[in-house]
Amino acid sequence: MLAYFFVLVVALVAGCLSGVIGTGSSIMLLPVLVFAYGPKEAVPIMAVAAVMSNVSRVALWWRDMNWRAFLAYALPGAPAAALGARTLLALPTHVIEGALGVFFLVMVPARYQLARMDVRIRLWQLAVAGAFIGFLTGLVLSTGPLSVPAFTAYGLLKGQFLATEAASSLALYTSKVFAFRELGALPESVVFKGLIVGSSLMVGAIAGKAIVLRMSPAHFHLILDGVMIASGLSMLWGAFH
Repeated sequence: MLAYFFVLVVALVAGCLSGVIGTGSSIMLLPVLVFAYGPKEAVPIMAVAAVMSNVSRVALWWRDMNWRAFLAYALPGAPAAALGARTLLALPTHVIEGALGVFFLVMVPARYQLARMDVRIRLWQLAVAGAFIGFLTGLVLSTGPLSVPAFTAYGLLKGQFLATEAASSLALYTSKVFAFRELGALPESVVFKGLIVGSSLMVGAIAGKAIVLRMSPAHFHLILDGVMIASGLSMLWGAFH
């Protein structure tokens, strides 16, 4: 019960933060789920929870949706996410933890480098990014540090960004969940845990909308960097112990 309570509290905070800036819930929550349930079970749980979280964010911001950007990103991204999920389940447990840890740590400087480059992309380039990030989403679960600069480089900000990123993530995670189900990685116990965690994320996302104009992106990014570094180190520690 204590583990459940701790997971739900972290999920509530993670949902709130992702509701503010559009990413971060998986980065914060996944290490907790890995500690509580192990990586093989934690990733499908997080995938189910992520579907619910993104449903709530789409419902909150759907009026601001950029449909062209969504379709360009999600159409190649969804099948790529399913392919990534199949690759993930074929890997040993310690490899998964190690890959997640390295990915989180590398994304801290990579995100700043992408921001400094101030890249502007076109619709077809967004589609290429969707396929690449989609595969990584299936493989390592959380690719918010990559999807955020992809959508902002296309020119989406605030409500348009939050709506379009959430809808695109929903398509990718839904594809990943179906892949897990086909491969037998979604027993009822995993689905149940995912629904519970997802409910807490949804409540947090609703709270996040209330503070979206009060918290600066710079402050959130500092928090996100700290979470990513702590998450990456904890994953690497688990992989080698």
